[in-house]
Amino acid sequence: MTDLSARAFDAEIMDDFDLPASEVAPVLAGLGKMNALFGGHNNIIKALKKFPIQTGYSVSDWGCGGGDALIAVAKWAGKNELNLKLTGIDAARSAVNFALEASAGFSNINYLQADVIADASLIPQFDIIISSLFTHHFDDQDWVQLIKNMYASTRKGIIITDLHRHWVLYYAIWIITHAFTRSKMARNDGPLSVKRAFKKAELVALLKNAGIDNYNLTWRWPFRWQLIIRKS
Repeated sequence: MTDLSARAFDAEIMDDFDLPASEVAPVLAGLGKMNALFGGHNNIIKALKKFPIQTGYSVSDWGCGGGDALIAVAKWAGKNELNLKLTGIDAARSAVNFALEASAGFSNINYLQADVIADASLIPQFDIIISSLFTHHFDDQDWVQLIKNMYASTRKGIIITDLHRHWVLYYAIWIITHAFTRSKMARNDGPLSVKRAFKKAELVALLKNAGIDNYNLTWRWPFRWQLIIRKS
């Protein structure tokens, strides 16, 4: 069996910000469908309700990828007559371009190309920051810095969902990516994402290193952690 006792830090193919749109677009489209199918969008919306979110709030999705989470939030907010300002942030130009096209029908969604570690000083403040299946892309040191940057950039709090490193999830994703796609990126990055993911004790230790103590960490199906950090 694959050793999942400790986090892996091998680079994913998608970590190359200069990948052409032809390679990135199919993967982003697939991730959006998976997030919708397995409840990723609903979990974020449920967490937003608990803050509670109000008309006029600004929400930013760090590592927004194809913009699917913001589109889901925009649809929910529209149905509930909530006027929200939504901003996606991603370091990859191909991802931002994909998201811009996907979000073309939503006037309250905009995007910023920025590296959330190196360009943190260029990122404005938001009421709430969300992030889905993104933080596992960082090694432990950069993960701590990411959380510090998020905390400095939010007025209310942070909602993060990311993978639980577990053998069931690893082999499920391996089977799915090898059975249903020929994408080299999907076949490599899918299982590797699980190897780079977290166990609860690791997240608790990382949060301590980041100086964060006002948080709630819960397990969500399918094999995801939901981290809610409150600032006020």
